[in-house]
Amino acid sequence: MSAVEPLVGAGGAPAELLLRDVHVLDPRAEIDARRDVRVRAGTIAEIAEPGSLAGEDGQEVVEGEGRLRLLPAFFDPHVHLRTPGQEHKEDIDTGTRAAAAGGFAAVIAMPNTEPVLDSAPLLRSLRDAAAREARVRVGFLPAITRGLQGEQLTEMAELREQGALGFTDDGKPVRSARMLRKALQYQRLCGGVLSLHEEDPTLSHGGAMREGAVSTALGIAGIPSVAESTMLARDAALAGYEDARVHFQHISCADSVEALAGAKARGFRVSGEVCPHHLLLTDEHVRGLDTRMKMYPPLAGEDDRRALVEGLRAGTIDCVATDHAPHARDEKEVPFEQAPMGTTGLETAFAVLHTELVLPGVLGLGTLVERMTAGAALFGLEPATVAAGRPADLALVDLDAQWVAGEEGWHSRSENCCFAGRSLRGRVLMTLAAGTIAHRDRALALAGAA
Repeated sequence: MSAVEPLVGAGGAPAELLLRDVHVLDPRAEIDARRDVRVRAGTIAEIAEPGSLAGEDGQEVVEGEGRLRLLPAFFDPHVHLRTPGQEHKEDIDTGTRAAAAGGFAAVIAMPNTEPVLDSAPLLRSLRDAAAREARVRVGFLPAITRGLQGEQLTEMAELREQGALGFTDDGKPVRSARMLRKALQYQRLCGGVLSLHEEDPTLSHGGAMREGAVSTALGIAGIPSVAESTMLARDAALAGYEDARVHFQHISCADSVEALAGAKARGFRVSGEVCPHHLLLTDEHVRGLDTRMKMYPPLAGEDDRRALVEGLRAGTIDCVATDHAPHARDEKEVPFEQAPMGTTGLETAFAVLHTELVLPGVLGLGTLVERMTAGAALFGLEPATVAAGRPADLALVDLDAQWVAGEEGWHSRSENCCFAGRSLRGRVLMTLAAGTIAHRDRALALAGAA
């Protein structure tokens, strides 16, 4: 790995901030208590008993009144920022603005852009753009194969030297086991993580939703769950054979959870992520043919959904990722079969999981926070934590705030969120990313400086 910092952002003025009497919840720091937290020059300088710290000159003071929660900011290992070539859907500024609004301090961008991110010059260009425009820090996963075509490996060592966190052909699987094995061998030499989109195109070809009773009733060609689970099992076996580091993207069915658990039990160096829409929605939500419900992998049945929730709760699935996939309105306002796959999710991820899983008691709040920050460690980065001396990567949240997703518009350029119109509880009021205030909700009035 080169000395190049793998995460890059535009930054801003280092925060001078006192968060007084906030309820800090950080499973890694083993804190679940009311505290005063001082941020000085963008770094967490002091953590003290509630009400014991006074504001300093030029320091903003936010009163938590024991009600507001302070969490380590989230990390998303799977987003599509659409730069370069698809900026009508999203760009680095709008995508990271959406991330900050959702409480994320860092994200990893996928390479299925136009042109494909598969060369060192393009990676340098994107990193330069992120240094100018990104509200939160961005890491990049260039392609495994040139043009995502599965035929020729990219110059992985050179890309690693330029800051690549790993490699993925996301949007497409690596069809050839022989080609993937070469990539795994190369990865073992140059480092990084291979992040894999699991799909057997010979099984998924022509499908627009998950195969089952609903697809039959609607007369829509279905994609069987084995299109994902069989490829995941194959690639886990290859990773184990090569002792390579592999991460499985957007796991969506029970058989994939079982395959991941089996690979971990055998000591393979594998991990997995799951998206909020797969944790909360099923193919029943497709009955209305709302194209915001069309994504890949497609929404599955209730048994699969429950298996995913249990996999996340138990730690078989390591982290939450949004697979934030923006599309322009006209691209989604077509018949269901013709619409592109994908839903946005950065702005709603925490709130919808808090509303649908934490409040009913299905998942503990501490577990959710841990899973929404764990993605950093999977890619060799330090997860955010509320600890003195650490950079301020923090999310200030009002767990009681009620709001309707999308009612006040979106920070993202695109509106294709599958949770649009849902009434949610829990809102991010402020996000600090790398010591700067990346987001401030309108509900949080600017407090006076001390």
